Amino acid sequence: MQTFLTQIQRVSIKRFPNMKKKIEILAPAKDLIHGMAAINSGADAVYIGAPQFGARSNAHNSIEDVAELVKYAHLFNAQVFVVINTILYDNELETCRQLIWELYHIGVDALIIQDMAIMEMELPPIVLHASTQANNRDADKIKFLKEAGIQRVVLARELNLHQIREIHEATDVELEFFVTGALCVSFSGNCYMSVANGERSANRGSCAQNCRLPYNLIDGHGDTLIKNSHLLSIKDFDVTDQIPNLIEAGITSFKIEGRLKDIVYVKNNVSFLRQKLDAFLEKNSDKYSKASSGKCTYTFDSALNRTFNRGYTDYFVNERHQSIGYWESPKSKGQYIGKLVQTKGNAYEIENGHLLNNGDGLCFINDNNEADGIYVNRAENGLVYPNVLKEIKNGTFIYRNNDAAFIKIVEREDSAVRKISTALLLFENETGFELTATDEDGNVSKVSLEHPKETTKNNESIEENIKTQLAKTGFTPYTADEIDIVFSQNWFLPISKINEMRRTVYEQLTEIRLANYKREEHQIVKTSHPYPEQKLDFMYNVSNKLARKFYERHGVTEIEKAFELQWDPGKSRVMTTKYCIKYELEKCPKYHRDTMETKLKEPLVLKQGELEYKLKFNCKPCEMEIWEKDAEFEIEED
Repeated sequence: MQTFLTQIQRVSIKRFPNMKKKIEILAPAKDLIHGMAAINSGADAVYIGAPQFGARSNAHNSIEDVAELVKYAHLFNAQVFVVINTILYDNELETCRQLIWELYHIGVDALIIQDMAIMEMELPPIVLHASTQANNRDADKIKFLKEAGIQRVVLARELNLHQIREIHEATDVELEFFVTGALCVSFSGNCYMSVANGERSANRGSCAQNCRLPYNLIDGHGDTLIKNSHLLSIKDFDVTDQIPNLIEAGITSFKIEGRLKDIVYVKNNVSFLRQKLDAFLEKNSDKYSKASSGKCTYTFDSALNRTFNRGYTDYFVNERHQSIGYWESPKSKGQYIGKLVQTKGNAYEIENGHLLNNGDGLCFINDNNEADGIYVNRAENGLVYPNVLKEIKNGTFIYRNNDAAFIKIVEREDSAVRKISTALLLFENETGFELTATDEDGNVSKVSLEHPKETTKNNESIEENIKTQLAKTGFTPYTADEIDIVFSQNWFLPISKINEMRRTVYEQLTEIRLANYKREEHQIVKTSHPYPEQKLDFMYNVSNKLARKFYERHGVTEIEKAFELQWDPGKSRVMTTKYCIKYELEKCPKYHRDTMETKLKEPLVLKQGELEYKLKFNCKPCEMEIWEKDAEFEIEED
């Protein structure tokens, strides 16, 4: 009897969480299906759009779908954040407030916001995160947001490690940072090219991506320096190798960009990051832990370059040190395969051509320095037979931007599976038997079976048969990693009854896990501590009376209207960026002074059809501004 009690106690001990810092993977979700796939692939949290007010107008979701995702995520102790990160107009404020209450009632964990009007609303006690659209680059302003009630800040992508560390030391607000995905060339929240060109506001969720268009570059003499190149298009972000340094600098949430990307991209990126982060957490288990429950298994080998990418850059995390432009095309570059060896008849011989499969898409840079492509109709005997035979020079780099075999594997629902570990204990009681399931988080489910106790024929043990049946967790979100059976005799139990107990105990465990999930709550209390600035220009995106009221209460005396409300056609600054075309051309007076032969005659102009922009270079902060064609400004002397 003593052994029996000891075993019950052992498997039923609640494992209380320790004080280790939790490190989070935050994944994009275009819709419910993508969100569930992200969770199954290892995400600790997902961010998703609601019916309105998200910065991706093509990624909205119903309240019902968001509620379903919340329920699924919470089963794994994962979180769901909803993006309400557009600027708001006065006639939208009440609709937004009502939406927030709906999201709170369905269990959403936090909102990601840009517009400070939300801070003025009568809100439920829901956690608020400041979107990267709020242009979170300055330690003083981030400290202000924390004191105003913001619980997490999504940092600007262009920050370096030193700046991130400085922000972390200035305030104890949670810090989130993008780790993979597409980059906005502009400071987030401060790109007005789209609205200036066609009244499609990026801050309202309708970016036309003017930065991905081809332009001519014209100098101050009127000479065309570069023709028809995607001069504002930059590579995608990848700082996964910097995870240890970023954690040391204060980052606790690693965000994957891509709310409009396909499900293969989501699974590939999340699984890649999950495995990379888990390796770090295992080595540093004394300090850090996962932010959610369960273990993932995959049927594919993830690699970032096997799904959509434009090549990769670490941007400015390690200061400015490399070219970051991707001028050939804004489309996916893909995975490097090898050089073209030769064209043989109606086929290509390509280095590592054995890696290619029927249906693959291939990408290369043609003689006009433009991205070009073909599809593989057939790959056999080391030769690639394309859908169209194009003239390609020997030695040309060949990339695969559509991996047909990889896509086929990853698209399968079972390519990424997440399971919660449990220990099962089956023992006898006075009226029959009892099955107890204890999960990895200490939740306990019990089910009893009234059943006569009869010994097996010949008094033979059927313990292994019982364990086999109990281990069949099937499509449930659980694995039975430890199974103990404590019988005083070799009791007989029908397989149907064993299966019934197993199904019931896991169904109950799911209900218990959801009931025990603890959502963090925070009630915003209006404050009046001073904002670091007293005068706000249009880049603060104040577009409604509540945002104005918020800033005025915090001591701001002058507030310019948002760009969308006061645009002066032809003369406006439409972008500020750390990206620099002078640097890309190796004509930077700071970095290339000793190597460049001649200076560029300014102003430099970008021209695309009737679109025309002037470039202004501010070398002291190392920034580039883009202005409309009729703007007037002084050219800074080197």
